[in-house]
Amino acid sequence: MGPAPRPLLAIDTSTRTVGVALYDGSQVLVEFTWQSVDFHTVELAPTVQDALRRVRIEPQQVGAFGVALGPGSFTGLRIGLAFVKGMALARHLPVVGVPTLDFLAAAQPLQESPLIAVLRAGRGRLAAGWYSAAGNRWRPAREIEVCTLGELIEKIDQPVTICGELSAEEREQLLQSCPQAALASPAFCSRRPGFLAEAAWKRWKAGQTDDPATLAPIYLHYKDPVPG
Repeated sequence: MGPAPRPLLAIDTSTRTVGVALYDGSQVLVEFTWQSVDFHTVELAPTVQDALRRVRIEPQQVGAFGVALGPGSFTGLRIGLAFVKGMALARHLPVVGVPTLDFLAAAQPLQESPLIAVLRAGRGRLAAGWYSAAGNRWRPAREIEVCTLGELIEKIDQPVTICGELSAEEREQLLQSCPQAALASPAFCSRRPGFLAEAAWKRWKAGQTDDPATLAPIYLHYKDPVPG
């Protein structure tokens, strides 16, 4: 048997939901997800250290980094990117950036009807991405955009499933105002860094890494769509 594969460290600071995971190609070794009230800078490094310590992995044993690119919080995304870039550049290790909505969607069961994945975008707005099932995975089907929940409801003209960061009030509004929308359970709406790590691992092993010096987060503004 050859040496054990060097694990990938994945970090998601897209919103107040923060995640850290270690993945070795066959299993998620450790995974932390928590709600941070704008303390990403203070909490991230100690949590990474704790994750490594729990599975007895030294920092120098990490082989690559996966990082969530957003959309999301301007400050949160900058913190995660800066943390990963600093470690990757210092140790000359590869980095893979993954759009946050993509790995949120990847956690959802496949079905014929479309999927809408949403994140908090500030000021009561959502970043929404539409996905369709193709080739045994969810693939982006429309542009990502920032909208209010009411604007999103107006766009729904067929049965869809919605997952992601929704408050209790927003879930209730969808149930009352949008009968064509099925809501993923709160557990499925939780953004798991293990799915980020898995997506980043596949790209790393395929040689599809990013330049840490130029890798940039996805920032969206209201009424400002970008290609999905």
